[in-house]
Amino acid sequence: MRHHFGDFLDRDGAYWTTVPNRERYAYRIGDVPKGSKEVTIVTIGKNDENWDRVLTLPNLEELTLHDPTKEQLQAIHEFPRVKRLRITFAKVNSIEFIQSMSAVEELVMEYVSGFDDLSPLQSLERLRSLHLENLRRVSNFDGLSGIEGLQYLSINGTLDWKQPMDDFEFLRRLPGLEVLAFWEITNKKTYPSTLPFLRLRSLKKLRLPPQYLSADEYALLEVGFKDRAVEGASWGPYRTWADKTIVVPNNDIRAHLPEDAIREKHPEVYLRYNGKREIDDPASCWFEFTGKKAGRVKCDSAKAETKCREYAERYEAMKQAAKPLIEQDLSN
Repeated sequence: MRHHFGDFLDRDGAYWTTVPNRERYAYRIGDVPKGSKEVTIVTIGKNDENWDRVLTLPNLEELTLHDPTKEQLQAIHEFPRVKRLRITFAKVNSIEFIQSMSAVEELVMEYVSGFDDLSPLQSLERLRSLHLENLRRVSNFDGLSGIEGLQYLSINGTLDWKQPMDDFEFLRRLPGLEVLAFWEITNKKTYPSTLPFLRLRSLKKLRLPPQYLSADEYALLEVGFKDRAVEGASWGPYRTWADKTIVVPNNDIRAHLPEDAIREKHPEVYLRYNGKREIDDPASCWFEFTGKKAGRVKCDSAKAETKCREYAERYEAMKQAAKPLIEQDLSN
């Protein structure tokens, strides 16, 4: 699946100042004058005839290499002061070329294929925010270990290809990480593979959808983060989910409340771009159990209450079983 250039970066906090994906083309090199002191953000790629003008820009802070040529990638050492770098649709045997960019603080790599070693990123001593998406040959993320200043890390697959991950051991050596996000990943290691998450003492937010790992992994994380204020680290045994939505009826007060009130007090209402307000269709609601392939049951099923109660009991047993594993790991 080719990238639709949606902005997948969590922009809460000060982790990202990189322009959103969809705005990249507004900064094409085009007719930017040589030596311009005003230009600080530029996008170049294989279709840009005057791309080498970027080499003359003294105040460049942000660079996007979109479908770049080998020559453009090789010229990257000419940008030692760039703070924000995005590379998309590139095929390289190694990313060693990035080691010279010592000023980089924010890095996005999307659809960069051909390499399997992330360790050159350890040279980026100022790196604080990293987004990796659709790295086809990468499954071992040990190369990220030891990037002590890293505060934000997201690792994404796509809807038609899940990013494989050998394990999560690399997390043990990311002491400054505050935001950790996964989307469309597949975990190769068996339970208890998520123990390294609990070593992230600075963690504030975790984005991990409830269907990627086995249920006992989520139970372990809930126990491990129980006494810590980590947003997103509580899934519970099940949640409700709907196949369809319906427009909020006109006789429903939520159809007339100000949008600010809806956002603050009625998160169950979806505010669409065209002004419509929608809610889940009760006739299409399911109880979805936490965990990979854990199953679901229709909310209006006669068996729903029993199945939910039984699964909640199983989930609680998983949490109890996780406690000695956590204690043993933290004592090592």
